[in-house]
Amino acid sequence: MIREALPQSNRLAVLLDPTNAAIFANIGKMEAAAALMKVDLVRFEVRSARDFEDVFPAMGKQGIQALFVVQGPLFTASRAAVAALAVKHRLPSAGSEAYARAGGMLGYGVVNEEMFRRVAVYVDRILKGAQPGDLPVERPTKFELIANLRTARALGVTLPPAILIRADTVIE
Repeated sequence: MIREALPQSNRLAVLLDPTNAAIFANIGKMEAAAALMKVDLVRFEVRSARDFEDVFPAMGKQGIQALFVVQGPLFTASRAAVAALAVKHRLPSAGSEAYARAGGMLGYGVVNEEMFRRVAVYVDRILKGAQPGDLPVERPTKFELIANLRTARALGVTLPPAILIRADTVIE
């Protein structure tokens, strides 16, 4: 998404919490995809909210052109602060759909309400006697793309019509 919105960008940052083991399942895939697109993906690690103020100036010094924020407890709790720092440092950013609602430029992710409905179905089956180990594993099927035009304008970025057409929500 970032590459489509900013085709000239070739140096992107990924903001991650190294204490969140779940990220390491995906970071290799992100780096492989970046390599295919001939994009430098630079990791910036933060372990607490106090680290955010230091990491953004470091991104500027390294010529970062855009930022991707992975999901995790630290970033969920701090998404509005991270989005505000990205705007303050003139850095287009993308993350989850909740991140875009909190001020990030782009967001893409699972529709949580749909996942919650599916969890309720599983709880109902278990309460009616089904063994959890016998229930199938499901993957999310509904995703949402959010374009935050307010943030894009603040950064001087014109989002391409192809993104705006595909967006489920456009924040004016």
